[in-house]
Parts: sequence; C-alpha cells; structure tokens
Amino acid sequence: MWSMADVPDLDMVRVRRWADAKIPAHVRDEIRLEVGVRGKYVTIFESRPPWHPDLGPDWTRHKLAQLRYDADQQHWTLHWADRNGRWDLYWDSEPSNSVVPLLEEIDNDPSGIFWG
Repeated sequence: MWSMADVPDLDMVRVRRWADAKIPAHVRDEIRLEVGVRGKYVTIFESRPPWHPDLGPDWTRHKLAQLRYDADQQHWTLHWADRNGRWDLYWDSEPSNSVVPLLEEIDNDPSGIFWG
C-alpha cells in the first residue's frame, strides 16, 4: 500500500505540483506523470494508455525517477532506474534538504537519463 506517512508533507506537495505542471491538461489522455509513495521513497512514473484495444484498459508505467528521504539526515537523494529496473543513485546531484533542486535536475536532465 502506498502511503505518505514517512516523507515531509510540504515536499510531497511540491512533487505533486511539479508532476501536474509537466503535462498540459489537453494531452493527459495520452500521457501523464504519476507519483507513488512507499515509506521514504517517492517514485515518479511516466504513464501511457494502451496502444491497442486488445491490450486492455491498463496504462503502462515507465520508471522515470525516484526521490529517497533520509529522515535522520533530513535530506533527499535522486535515483534513476537502470535497464533492469533497479534504482541507482544519480551521480550528478548532491543530497538536498528540499526536493526542489532534485526536481530541477530531472527537468534539466543533462545526461538524458530521465527523459531520454
């Protein structure tokens, strides 16, 4: 079950607003960003509808990025999914006590690892 009990509320509001602002309303039937929370991990997915009716109604989900909160250190780290779907620490950002710089890093994506 996904719950938000282990991450700061203000940061979750920021992540959700960021995800909502990334996809214009008029194309959300073709693509959307979804945010899932499990414990101290916030996962951002790019979702798309089935491309063929025979595939059923379920949208596909592609792992875009993961933010992890360390309550002891009170900071966030940014992670990316490798080709096997395992999460690795993103090498080009420092831990941050706010999600904002990490979301900006996803936006800028200098390596092409998040948006391709």
